[in-house]
Amino acid sequence: MASTLTDRLSRLVKTMRGQARITESNVQDMLREVRMALLEADVALPVVRDFIARVKDKALGAEVVGSLSPGQALVGVVNRELAATMGEVDAAGALKAPADLNLAVQPPAVILMAGLQGAGKTTTTAKLAKHLIDKRKKKVLTVSADVYRPAAIEQLRVVTQQAGAEWFASSAGEKPLAIALAALDYARKHYFDVLLVDTAGRLAIDEALMREIAELHAALRPVETLFVVDAMQGQDAINTARAFKDALPLTGIVLTKTDGDSRGGAALSVRQITGAPIKFAGTSEKIDGLEVFDAERHAGRVLGMGDILALVEEVQKGVDVAAAQKLADKVRSGDTFDLNDFLMQISQMKKMGGLSGLIDKLPAQMAAKAGQADMDRAERDVKRMEGIILSMTPLERRKPDLLKATRKRRVAAGAGVQVQEVNRLLKQYEQMRDMMKKMKGGGMMKMMKRMGGMKGMPPMR
Repeated sequence: MASTLTDRLSRLVKTMRGQARITESNVQDMLREVRMALLEADVALPVVRDFIARVKDKALGAEVVGSLSPGQALVGVVNRELAATMGEVDAAGALKAPADLNLAVQPPAVILMAGLQGAGKTTTTAKLAKHLIDKRKKKVLTVSADVYRPAAIEQLRVVTQQAGAEWFASSAGEKPLAIALAALDYARKHYFDVLLVDTAGRLAIDEALMREIAELHAALRPVETLFVVDAMQGQDAINTARAFKDALPLTGIVLTKTDGDSRGGAALSVRQITGAPIKFAGTSEKIDGLEVFDAERHAGRVLGMGDILALVEEVQKGVDVAAAQKLADKVRSGDTFDLNDFLMQISQMKKMGGLSGLIDKLPAQMAAKAGQADMDRAERDVKRMEGIILSMTPLERRKPDLLKATRKRRVAAGAGVQVQEVNRLLKQYEQMRDMMKKMKGGGMMKMMKRMGGMKGMPPMR
């Protein structure tokens, strides 16, 4: 959906250049493109009709402000309505702030996870535990009531351990209701703040599944009942959402796999069908790859406007501040920038999702330019550089000048590359080392003066 809608709207903006006003004619052109993109993304037809009607109503007669073209103004209308469709609006029609979990009950607050098999319930349960521990400072217990899927209980144990939460043991021979009640009793006696209950799923909706999860809900009386849905699903997500809505009072939706190719189809449909707010979105397979859903930012990503805030957050989360400060002090003091420092820079970038992860959050036009270079090849080059450095001895990393012909051949053999690759890496390292030398002391100021960047600026003390 993202790329299709972005491409269609980009073409529309270009064709509408020079027009001074939004008219019924150019609105129809834009709505046709949006309608086709939504239908291609498998958004439910009633949802598409309602969305198109609201966009048309808001867009017709709207004045083109400032330097905006009519095409850009129309994209702005689509962006606002897309955000309103996926998010919640107040009585005045303004978009509400992102909705987190409501835990204002006597502990333990029970959260019931519902959804079909394969949607990512078990992994999402652990991700949610990680979120509650890190962001809400809660003591979390997880339990699996899925006694049907092989290894489901063991999977939850493993991912719960990765999240830093506690896991309540259960077995396939027990009844789901008995497991859940025993876990609730344990959570009360051991003063847990939150109990996350991972329920069984099916490959399709059936009566037994709905009856079982309804019984669990009645017995546990959860404060939150979250419907977990695969963001890459189309019409199937709509049918599933309708069935779960009829069986359970859903309080929120968790979208998984939003880092895939389809961003928005399921989000638009499920939000409209259930009436429940989208509370979280899974952004990666990592245990911390879950974020509070922000409709405005998600709409921007769907329309190719990028998510610069997410990029900043990724940098803040991934960068080792102490290591960065240590490198800055090293450069300032005049110490040599060595290959250990170079390796650290590569490691920091990998923590931020790698090149492709960073590019994905840029606006579409910037991402397209970056995409002209083969990103897959660039990622492979980064991994190759890391492998070459790791094939060196600690002494060679500290003193790269020791790397002569014999040592280079040994390093190349260890990394499984040609000697030319080792030479290329050393050349890149030398360029970065020279740049670091120029930044030492007042070197940066001198560089700016030479570039003419200081013209018209007052002298700096």
